[in-house]
Amino acid sequence: MASLLNLVHHPASTSLSHSLPSSSSCCFFPRNNINVFTPKSKNIKPSPLIVKSAETDESITIPIPSNPFDTIPNLKLNLLSAVSGLNRGLAANEEDLQKADAAAKELESAGGLVDLSEDLDKLQGRWKLIYSSAFSSRTLGGSRPGPPIGRLLPITLGQVYQRIDILSKDFDNIVDLQLGAPWPLPPVEVTATLAHKFELIGSSKIKIVFDKTTVKANGNFSQLPPLEIPRIPDALRPQTNNTGTGDFEITYLDADTRVTRGDRGELRVFVIS
Repeated sequence: MASLLNLVHHPASTSLSHSLPSSSSCCFFPRNNINVFTPKSKNIKPSPLIVKSAETDESITIPIPSNPFDTIPNLKLNLLSAVSGLNRGLAANEEDLQKADAAAKELESAGGLVDLSEDLDKLQGRWKLIYSSAFSSRTLGGSRPGPPIGRLLPITLGQVYQRIDILSKDFDNIVDLQLGAPWPLPPVEVTATLAHKFELIGSSKIKIVFDKTTVKANGNFSQLPPLEIPRIPDALRPQTNNTGTGDFEITYLDADTRVTRGDRGELRVFVIS
């Protein structure tokens, strides 16, 4: 997962919009400005919350549990509410990190141990990153050492995805980036795909091995062919900086939500895309 963290960020403001049934009661989460509505009538299905970024136009859909006494859906709601206004962790402060970690631990405890030998098929698909605790570090390396970043650095982080194929053992980190260009040239939008292979270690841990990086231009430059950057051979890689492999533990997993803990303690939350 180390390669995923070597990214740049640009914090964005967020706003909230959602549609609601007419007959409902409300409780308020002041930190993230989220109204959670519970229908008074059992025949009314609550509408999901949609958290939308005003700057990047990114949105996160948060389903509202229909049964307030169903523990897992409510704990998932608590976790998604805790991270929803943090721009994937880029805008998180220490208090935000602690709240997200506490909400994740409650969900992990209620969900029990993950057994990928039985639930490996749940990994299949394209997952969208909605939170990483490492992004709050303000460095290019996330929780790892890296140069500091700020608004003057002409790179903006867009969407981050993981694409997992359980048959081919492909594990791709897909990152949208906007690269600044000298005036009057417009910014260049690219998608970087960091290809890995994965294997299971025990019941809930995954090891990934980096293969190559492919960069594809978007927008006005989409006609350009992809640029492939191969992995540095092991013989040429410094022994103290082997970034070709990494491992993380999946601590919660269901059909639409995944929580992981990285090899350096990074908490990450994904939703199926």
